[in-house]
Amino acid sequence: MTQLLQLFLAVGVMIFLAKGMGYFSMRLNQPAVLGELMAGLLLGPTILDLFGHSSLFPDGDAITHSIIEFAEIGVLLLIFGAGLEIDLESMLEVGRPAVLAGVLGVFVPILMIAPVVVIFDYAAEKAVFIGLVLASMSTAISAQVMLELGVLKSREGLTLLGAALVDDMLLILMVSLFLAINPGGIVTIESTRPIWEVVVRMGGFLIIGSLVCWYGLPKLANQIQKTQISEGVFALSLVATLFMSVAAEAIGGVAAIAGAFIAGVSMGRARRSVIHSIERSLHSVNYGLLVPLFFISIGLKANLRVLDAEILPFAMVMLFLAIVSKVVGTWIGTRLGGFDNLSSIRVGLGMISRGEVGLIIATLGVDSGILMPDIFAVLVMIVLCTTMITPPLVRWSFTPKAEELFARRSPIEMES
Repeated sequence: MTQLLQLFLAVGVMIFLAKGMGYFSMRLNQPAVLGELMAGLLLGPTILDLFGHSSLFPDGDAITHSIIEFAEIGVLLLIFGAGLEIDLESMLEVGRPAVLAGVLGVFVPILMIAPVVVIFDYAAEKAVFIGLVLASMSTAISAQVMLELGVLKSREGLTLLGAALVDDMLLILMVSLFLAINPGGIVTIESTRPIWEVVVRMGGFLIIGSLVCWYGLPKLANQIQKTQISEGVFALSLVATLFMSVAAEAIGGVAAIAGAFIAGVSMGRARRSVIHSIERSLHSVNYGLLVPLFFISIGLKANLRVLDAEILPFAMVMLFLAIVSKVVGTWIGTRLGGFDNLSSIRVGLGMISRGEVGLIIATLGVDSGILMPDIFAVLVMIVLCTTMITPPLVRWSFTPKAEELFARRSPIEMES
């Protein structure tokens, strides 16, 4: 069998298995993303190592490399889609609680996690990057649970969505700045860029690129929709995403996801009919092909077998801090924004799950040499665990028992 036929077979097996396990996961009241990620771990070195020691795929290394590279397009389109969903007017309407929850939901995890990572004898730059990964969240998982409960349009649901957008925007900016200053992963005189160079390149790209996209993309998309070009606006979105991603790294010196995000936010200013057309096409391509391959590629990179007795204490501490820090940061933010204890806890529990953005950032860390395979395996394990526990915790927070527990006045309120 030629290498090309092996690739065709591998892609077919991956999509079939990812969708099958995603469906099975949903039947167990878990998000589909959990099943897709488990499919990747099944095919990867954690369990079967299908492309490492299999007579069916003698060119396994080349197949793995091709799949991982192809999945990078899915990463960019996922980030583009996240930007496309951002409605700046809606964010202003949700207001203070969402902004405070989003900002503190990022900074509190970093401030709590990074010092503990250093205690485990990891370098400071690795500690900060691990903090960035674990400061992420998965909007889709919590939003889906709240939608099932009929509370997505409630104050807590809207705040969760707004906080998630702030979380994504802030994290993408911080990761881009981190990688711009330290692109090589190891801090040396040769690899660390001067601050002035980072500021000039990043500032120039963000200003010029954002202005061109902000004013040019929506107008061009509106005009293309009037033509007879088949899937014209989606093709424009794809081209803009790829071009801006290249420009982000080549010109701005920042992560490619920053360019994709700018393209998505800018395209969100087009007419609603244009946005709906893009979302429809994007959803089909992403979730029919690219997203399953992305989660499979995570499984091909991660080897959970490395989680031995030596690193397991570190993994358990990180898991605990990942859960607690996100709830604490969000709780403080929403309380400062005027929420009561119960509503704050509901939003905090909803932000526990890590998902696509966290995995994307972790993958960037591996590719840039910041994260080693053992740390990457720990982060994948944390994503799996937080993804599993979030839906039942969110459902529980809307039960009478939770209302009894958290609806009481706090000592601070009682003193006032």
